[in-house]
Amino acid sequence: MKFSKRALAVKPSATVKVSNLAKQMKADGIDVINLGIGEPDFETPDFIDQAAIEAIKSGKTSFYTPASGIYELKEAVSQRIKEDFDVFYSPDNISITNGAKMALYVLMQALVNENDEVLIPQPGWVSYEQQIVLASAKPVMVKTNGEFKVTIDSLNAVTTKNTRVLVINSPQNPTGTIYTKDELTEIGNWAIMHNVLIIADDIYSSLVYNGNQYTSLIQLDDNIVAQTILVSGLSKAYSMTGWRVGYVAGAPEIISKVNAILSHSTGNPAAVSQYAGIAALTGDQSVVEEMRLAFEDRLNKVFPLLAEVPGFKLQTKPQGAFYLFPNVEEAVRIAGLSNSGELVEELLQKAHVAVVDGAAFGMPGYLRLSYAASLDNLIDAVTRIKNYMLSVNK
Repeated sequence: MKFSKRALAVKPSATVKVSNLAKQMKADGIDVINLGIGEPDFETPDFIDQAAIEAIKSGKTSFYTPASGIYELKEAVSQRIKEDFDVFYSPDNISITNGAKMALYVLMQALVNENDEVLIPQPGWVSYEQQIVLASAKPVMVKTNGEFKVTIDSLNAVTTKNTRVLVINSPQNPTGTIYTKDELTEIGNWAIMHNVLIIADDIYSSLVYNGNQYTSLIQLDDNIVAQTILVSGLSKAYSMTGWRVGYVAGAPEIISKVNAILSHSTGNPAAVSQYAGIAALTGDQSVVEEMRLAFEDRLNKVFPLLAEVPGFKLQTKPQGAFYLFPNVEEAVRIAGLSNSGELVEELLQKAHVAVVDGAAFGMPGYLRLSYAASLDNLIDAVTRIKNYMLSVNK
């Protein structure tokens, strides 16, 4: 059987693979703690569930909606962006997608051609590279500094006449890094100078900790905003990973192409999820703060514990999102292994803790651990990892 070059080139998601394996081990009766998936452990807030139930009961969810989402949800997104960032996007300049992942995927389909290049900070979320490959374009990793941030020098080092798009994720997955306003302004002005579009992946913008300040690219001057496409969604902030509600906000000509592609691919986001999304965006936002505070508490308690694990080096303390990204090159050496991928396997099979190899994010020698699990599970997981490292450090 023959397959397309795209299908042969794309690699399965490392985070999904690890999570599925952990779930299977659990189903087999093995006590595995899964820190491999970026999914809040909270249930969706009740008022959001109730809005979905009411939409079903009132007959709103039985039929197709517009491919780019119902207008009421676009209005709710527009209102939320205005309240959070003091920036106005017309509902007509917004598309609703099946999660932020679909928003990113459809943008790659709309913006790049074969031989075009898309710049991705290293490390970067696992699906960026594969989505670029699926668009027949070329992913280009950009080296980052000690804070895991790209700089103008690192961007210039890899920019060519084929560079079309730069992805900036802040707070960043997998490091929790946040770009400052000045840093984003420099990057935005660089993008204008080189005629490069910026995709601002702001999915973690509500999850910022310990007094750190967050700025979005869409809050900068009008010229930078015109060069920027905003991507976000409801999965992380509202604990709605299963509902699949994301969105794109940008220039009308971009949104029109996004809508055209959506009309021939997903058809439309699930109607019930869209009505739940309206409730999430327009309802009581204190639920977001409650979850943010819980993640902040977990970070502050688990970070020092992980720093005590032999061979684990934490380069920076995360400022946002909900991931830890330790360097484990010394741990690999202590355990007598060849690479961080083998350490991931050892931790899963012997410590019964699921984590993700940094190689999936373009940074071998690191691991990503999600602290979106409960505090008890986090402490237990770190204890298991520490005990494993102590057992091999003899």
